[in-house]
Amino acid sequence: MSYRGKDIGNVAVLSTCQMLFGTGRGLFMVAAPAVALLPGFAPHLALATLPAAAVVIGTALSAWAASMISRRTGRQAGFLIGTGLATVSGALCFSAVIYMNFWLLSLGGLVFGFYSGFAQLYRFAAADGISERYRSVAISLVLAGGVFSGFAGAGLAIWGENMVPDSWYSGDVRQFGGTFMFLTGTAVVAAMALVFLRIPNLTKSQLEGEQRPMSKIMRQPVFIAAAISATVGQTVMNFLMTATPIAMISICGHSFAATANVIAWHTFAMFAPGVFTGLLIRKFGEVTIIMVGLLLEAACIGIALSGIEVFDFWLSMFLLGVGWNFTFTAATSLMTTAYTPAERAKTQGMMNQIIYTVVACGSLSSGAFIHFFGWNWVNIGAMPLLLIAATVTLWYAANGKKIALPT
Repeated sequence: MSYRGKDIGNVAVLSTCQMLFGTGRGLFMVAAPAVALLPGFAPHLALATLPAAAVVIGTALSAWAASMISRRTGRQAGFLIGTGLATVSGALCFSAVIYMNFWLLSLGGLVFGFYSGFAQLYRFAAADGISERYRSVAISLVLAGGVFSGFAGAGLAIWGENMVPDSWYSGDVRQFGGTFMFLTGTAVVAAMALVFLRIPNLTKSQLEGEQRPMSKIMRQPVFIAAAISATVGQTVMNFLMTATPIAMISICGHSFAATANVIAWHTFAMFAPGVFTGLLIRKFGEVTIIMVGLLLEAACIGIALSGIEVFDFWLSMFLLGVGWNFTFTAATSLMTTAYTPAERAKTQGMMNQIIYTVVACGSLSSGAFIHFFGWNWVNIGAMPLLLIAATVTLWYAANGKKIALPT
């Protein structure tokens, strides 16, 4: 197989894994709040978003460790560890609904977050060994692998809602057992796909090569701009998406099917632009695409504040998804210029650590925010973050200069 053939094969495998990860994540994000809202399941309605927030907390806790483990074991072994964690998560969530245990569901979300810590490296793995010219394209194509995951996740959540016989359940709640069986299934299929991944491990010289202190890497304008824009893009997306099912079901009285459809289209919008985002980045540059993404997320807030019909939620979440894709893909591409191969793992790990630590705080607060202040203030609260990211990105465009990497 030629070198180009290997690259194509790796992107195909990683894109498939991204799709399966996105399917599992979408399934969980749709089903977990619905389960928590079932009578007698959650201790308090303000905690209804805790299982979904636990996914982000798990990602934050594992981001650095996942990157360093993958550095030592290689990408393939690291990703297989991640899929193993996902199967455990599915088993925990299945047990949670069978035994009607809210805290077990939250633990399942936390373990899924540990899996996410590894899965967040799919996009970086696509850039391994590829020339700088094609990195943004490879990254965007891997993210595009999640294009149908929203529909698949929502579809499996609905399909599995009443799939398990009532006799399997021990409590009054007799829903969603089959949903979390599908969560385990997506992880198993991803593990099968990873058998075909062919990314070479770092060489001895790369592992032991000269590395700058992390503090010096983080002081680079390019790192600051990439990390802040990616963090804000992800935080705003997750903050609003986590609160949306609660707003639609609990506040506005919309059906679970309508809510699942909105989240499905949101997930589609998150990944569908990946087919061409990399080409747009090559043509217009990372800074321009980051700014367009932030503007789209701001437009999402404007739509959300204008009404609470199903269409309002749909359009708002669709714009949010596209905005996230532009901002997150461009920021990831920008970050690949901030480190050498020897510094790759720790820099990628630090970027993900920063992103998901902040996102975890947002996710934890979204349930309480919407419960005590309402849907409008959830949206208003996200606006200052977008302004900060836009300001930092424009500062980088005006003053930031690429710092030559050590050879």
